[in-house]
Amino acid sequence: MKHFLVKTIANAAALAVAIWLLKDITLTGENTGRQVLTLILVALIFGLVNFLVKPLVKLLSFPLFILTLGLITLVVNALMLLLTSWLAGKVDLAFHVNGFWTALLGGVIISIVSWAMHVILPDED
Repeated sequence: MKHFLVKTIANAAALAVAIWLLKDITLTGENTGRQVLTLILVALIFGLVNFLVKPLVKLLSFPLFILTLGLITLVVNALMLLLTSWLAGKVDLAFHVNGFWTALLGGVIISIVSWAMHVILPDED
């Protein structure tokens, strides 16, 4: 349970940094409390997408991982962020990523911040 909580906090922090740095990734809400709740829910969706969909996409694109020496990971991360944006729209959350290139840069930012958060936050059970 603690591992799940740590991953969700790390995802939320990483998404918050990406939203703060990139004007084409938006999170809106009536007040700060609503924005925080939306951010946590989007972090849960993002974690679910990374847990369920990303391994399948990585498996199916394995030859591209070898061919590009792993650089296709950037594209896969961007696609996972776009899928999260689409799913958030379907469940009426005010989170939107505008375009592939924004998602690519957002994926890089989220990867770096998420890695840093996992280094900082305790993860033992």
